[in-house]
Amino acid sequence: MNLSASTARLFDRRPEDLALATQDHPGVPPLGLGALPSSTVTTAPPTDVEITDMADETRSLSEWLTTFPIAMVVLDPFTYESSWILDTALRLFGEYSQADVRLAFLVTADVEGTRAFLGPLTDEVLAFADPERSLTRALELESLPALVVVRQDGQLIGSAEGWDPDSWRGVTEALSDQLSWHRPMVPAAGDPVAYPGTPALP
Repeated sequence: MNLSASTARLFDRRPEDLALATQDHPGVPPLGLGALPSSTVTTAPPTDVEITDMADETRSLSEWLTTFPIAMVVLDPFTYESSWILDTALRLFGEYSQADVRLAFLVTADVEGTRAFLGPLTDEVLAFADPERSLTRALELESLPALVVVRQDGQLIGSAEGWDPDSWRGVTEALSDQLSWHRPMVPAAGDPVAYPGTPALP
């Protein structure tokens, strides 16, 4: 499925808007009341799963792990929830820009859709297209956005799903400890309020 530029521009609602909307729908869990998913995912995803970069070159995950671990923010471009976390993701990437880690977006769209969603960010940050959600499925993710860090040997360093600042902080601390790097502040001023994500798999 392709994501048009006009669709990408629709993602201007805020998590606060979702919080207000759920007040009228008792079946929707309110934000901050235990609805955020836990980070229970596989400890070693299969590294032969293939992903495609913005040069339309497809490689296995293992080929991206030959030198450094990889930290990926996994996004569904067809949801507001994934767009809300972009600024936070970029801030965290900036914290690790000089560290020995590969930083990337993993987007559940084809290359064209990924470019439409991320726009000029694809010229600044490594981005992968996962249109069939093959790696998303291999990581056993249930909710997006998600933060996932995989070590060079394929072992999972940490994973957090939805925008749960405490879980994301735990993942960044584990990454920082692995790299002997400073620990970024999570959450920080300007980050959105906590919110549950959307289903990672259709």
